[in-house]
Amino acid sequence: MILGPGKLLELVHKKKLVEGLSERELTNPEGAGFDLRLGEVYKITGDAFLGETERKTPNIKLVQKYKKGSKNKIKIKPGDFYLATTIESVNTPKNLTINFKPRTTTFRSGLFLRTGNVAPGYCGKLTFALKNEGPITVEIEMGARIVHAQFEEVSGGGSMYRGQWQGGRVSTAKREKQV
Repeated sequence: MILGPGKLLELVHKKKLVEGLSERELTNPEGAGFDLRLGEVYKITGDAFLGETERKTPNIKLVQKYKKGSKNKIKIKPGDFYLATTIESVNTPKNLTINFKPRTTTFRSGLFLRTGNVAPGYCGKLTFALKNEGPITVEIEMGARIVHAQFEEVSGGGSMYRGQWQGGRVSTAKREKQV
């Protein structure tokens, strides 16, 4: 079952389910969840390795970062691929998971988000892939709402996240053994 804004706001205030929410989300959330905002944008370089027990993700370079009160923007050309983090961070309890839907304005502009789900027990910022699959350059302001987070109850017991992305890490520093 997807949790509605009333229950989510209760969990935000009592359990810090989501930290750093905008005033809009704290006072008048829309839909069945929260809209999250663009916090950091990274370009990937180098190479990657995804093995059975080890991995190495690409190197990252910070391209743009949200600064409160600033109107900094990034231009995303057709074909550009970035990793992006949210301003907000989450503290997911054992009985919840988070799934994501891109805001329709992003794909109407040619931008597509690649998302995963958030496992129970994960704490930290969220990272997505952002790609311009359209034919035009898109300028996006840091802090813009880019994704809608929906929170769902885990029925029958969940396992707590124990992976190495805990805390909002965007990439690996070197080749590492997977947990």
